[in-house]
Amino acid sequence: MNTLQDLQQWYQSECNGDWEHTYGVKIGTLDNPGWSVTIELADTYLFGCEFSEIVRPEPEADWIHCSVREGKFVGYGGPFMLEEILRVFLKWAAERKTP
Repeated sequence: MNTLQDLQQWYQSECNGDWEHTYGVKIGTLDNPGWSVTIELADTYLFGCEFSEIVRPEPEADWIHCSVREGKFVGYGGPFMLEEILRVFLKWAAERKTP
């Protein structure tokens, strides 16, 4: 799995001439330190899908918290957890993709 390539493919597949003008993917940093990821689900096949919240409060660099709320996938994690947050999202998205 190439996480970045897979995220780019998911993003491109949702771009339909409208979605990308209103919604999108945001990756930022936190001051504790860490990462934040917000992926807007409105007008995607993931909107309204069940997501089991993930909370792993490991200390320092290995903590992660992912959830879906208010129509958005939201992930936070330590400074070495960006790829893991993206993998959580991509695995969830792949499991819900209809053939």
